[in-house]
Amino acid sequence: MISAYIDRYEGNLAVLLLGEEMKKVNFPREFLPEDVDEGDYIKIDIALDKEANDAAEQEALELLRD
Repeated sequence: MISAYIDRYEGNLAVLLLGEEMKKVNFPREFLPEDVDEGDYIKIDIALDKEANDAAEQEALELLRD
């Protein structure tokens, strides 16, 4: 889990400061919860989507067979 600070909004982007190093990243505002604002801390969970990977691999294999 990554801790992020919402530094500011710039149009449709949120400027987030990530982790202890406060690495700056631009993040689409539409993917943030509606009730967060500048100055709030959020948590971001990034995980491998094995099911989506497996489905994409299966689809690619099926296309190769055709």
